[in-house]
Amino acid sequence: MKRTSVYAQGFSHKNPIPAACRIGQMLYSGSIQGTDPATGAYGSSLEAQCELMFAHVRRIVEAGGGTTGHIVKMTVWMNDRSQRAALNTVWLAMFPDPAARPARHTMQASLDGGKLIECDFIAVID
Repeated sequence: MKRTSVYAQGFSHKNPIPAACRIGQMLYSGSIQGTDPATGAYGSSLEAQCELMFAHVRRIVEAGGGTTGHIVKMTVWMNDRSQRAALNTVWLAMFPDPAARPARHTMQASLDGGKLIECDFIAVID
C-alpha cells in the first residue's frame, strides 16, 4: 500500500508535515490546534480554541476521504484538564450519539505558544 499525505484547506503546520497521512483505510492526523484558519492565530479562549480545533478535525478527516463518523480515537492534550466542560460541549455537538462516539483520551500537558488545547485522531475509512 502507498502512503498518501493529506492537506486540508485552512489548516497547516509550521513544519513541513501534512495535516494527516492515509494508508489503506487508516487515516492518522498530526497535531491539531485551535487556530483561526484565516490568520493562524490561536483562539482567544479555551472555548474558541475547542471550536476551531474541532472545525479543523472535520476538515482534515474530510480531506482524507472520510467523515467524523470514521473517527475511532481522539487524543486530547489540555493545559488544564479540569476545564473539560469546554471540550465536552464541542465533543457532544460533533458526536451526539452516545452509542457511536469514538474513544477519547484527555491528558494534562504543558502546551506552548498560547495553545490551551490540541488533539490528534485516528480514523478508519471504508
